[in-house]
Amino acid sequence: MKEIVRDSRFRLILLANIASSIGSGITMIAIPWLLVTSDSGNVLYGYITLGVTLINFFITPYVGKLIDLVSRKRLLIFSEIFCLLVILLFALYGFTGHTYSIWHYTVIYIIGNLYYTIFYPTMFALNQEIFNKDQYKSLNGTMEVQGQLSSMIAGALASYLLVHWELQSILLLNVISYAAATYFYLRLPYMKNKRVKDVSNRQDDWSSLQYLKENPKLFVFLFFSTMPFLGVLISNYLFPVYLSDVMNTTGDIYALENMIYAIGAISAGMTIPIIAKKISNEFTVIAGVALYCIAISIIVFVPLPVFLTLSFFLALGNSGTRVARNSFMMDEIPNEIMGRVDGMLRTAGLLFRIIVIALFTKMISASLIIICFIILSGVMVIAALAVLFSVPGTKTILKI
Repeated sequence: MKEIVRDSRFRLILLANIASSIGSGITMIAIPWLLVTSDSGNVLYGYITLGVTLINFFITPYVGKLIDLVSRKRLLIFSEIFCLLVILLFALYGFTGHTYSIWHYTVIYIIGNLYYTIFYPTMFALNQEIFNKDQYKSLNGTMEVQGQLSSMIAGALASYLLVHWELQSILLLNVISYAAATYFYLRLPYMKNKRVKDVSNRQDDWSSLQYLKENPKLFVFLFFSTMPFLGVLISNYLFPVYLSDVMNTTGDIYALENMIYAIGAISAGMTIPIIAKKISNEFTVIAGVALYCIAISIIVFVPLPVFLTLSFFLALGNSGTRVARNSFMMDEIPNEIMGRVDGMLRTAGLLFRIIVIALFTKMISASLIIICFIILSGVMVIAALAVLFSVPGTKTILKI
């Protein structure tokens, strides 16, 4: 980990990610809370989340193709500047004395999700491209620590700002964070790998599908190992509703839950690279999925203090799985098609989210949120078994 931190390129990426993660993180904690605490906000938030997921489902394959064809640095800078300008407009709207309504919250939420849709796969492919293979475990562990430390800071700030600041001030802070990230990305020395560029231009749009079709066990392993992350995304919808309606808590408790989750994820980022070196990336993934499965299965049957404690183990399972899975993918999948293969897997995950969120939105309107968690638990049990019985035994090779 010390070696990767000495790399000036990594330090610039780290600073950019910290800046944008904290700013966008605060906004993406504030907006869901404002939505679910508004009139009929629970059901409305579900439909908004479903709509955003549908948008992401249709654009993710194109984002994956774009990641393979264009400069990944330019794509990151474009996403930062675009979001900066849109969020700035909403901040100015508030500072001029106007009152925000549901549609403002909705657009801001959509922009935040679109930013994540572009940012995470682009950063993943960029890191694989510019760093060495022997750095992947330390790289992914350090990136997880950075991302979750930023989330913890965002959670701490959000718990204060939700009470003491108006939304326009929070949005202005987000704008400043995007500007800082853009500055650091501009300073990043980067030239798109010529082989990546040439091979990407030769590959047809179905290359990722063909690659996964030729490696079915790999697809099953990679798809079901994303289930803890998909569970986190779904619980990001369920938790604010559960805390608000069932446990009757306030916004600062929701922010605290985000902080505790971040602490667990930071712990995973620091320990998983060491564990993965001893037991392999594959078996670390299995352990992470199993841990997440156990924690999510009991979290709504416990009092609030235990609920918050289990958030730590949810994070440990999810983030541990992600660190090991990312290192595994970087080792196995050629960088020239990483954007499209990753995009294909994300698209499959989004289809799953669409089905689950559509179901859960209807169920929440009928006050059946506990049943939602039971269904989510069942899905995680299936995922744990699927990952266990689909561990790839040999390295996969793409013939170009």
